Amino acid sequence: MITAVLVFQVALALVILNVWLLRVNRATSYRGGAAQNMKEEFAVYGLPPAMFYIVGALKLACAVALLVGVWAPAATVPGAASLAALMAGATVMHVKVKDPPKKAMPALTLLVLCLFVVFV
Repeated sequence: MITAVLVFQVALALVILNVWLLRVNRATSYRGGAAQNMKEEFAVYGLPPAMFYIVGALKLACAVALLVGVWAPAATVPGAASLAALMAGATVMHVKVKDPPKKAMPALTLLVLCLFVVFV
């Protein structure tokens, strides 16, 4: 039987893979400040250019861990907990630059889903 945790962990992984592999260079209404792509968004937050690559690699690793967790459940909690920390950081960055709440909603939603996966 498919559980909510399994559905959420796969959904989280697919969202992260979509954002970081397919939409990284595209404008969305959720980008911080007036950024048109992910690199510009990191600059809006005042982060050094290397952070774009570090955070991207970490988020992709978390997504892979969540997918691996479907077959090897021990990978699920570390992947979800790490992604939760990254999503908390993303939410803080939106607050830091005084984005409207709408822009922080994806990060906050993913944070909540990660915490659900970790604690349920």
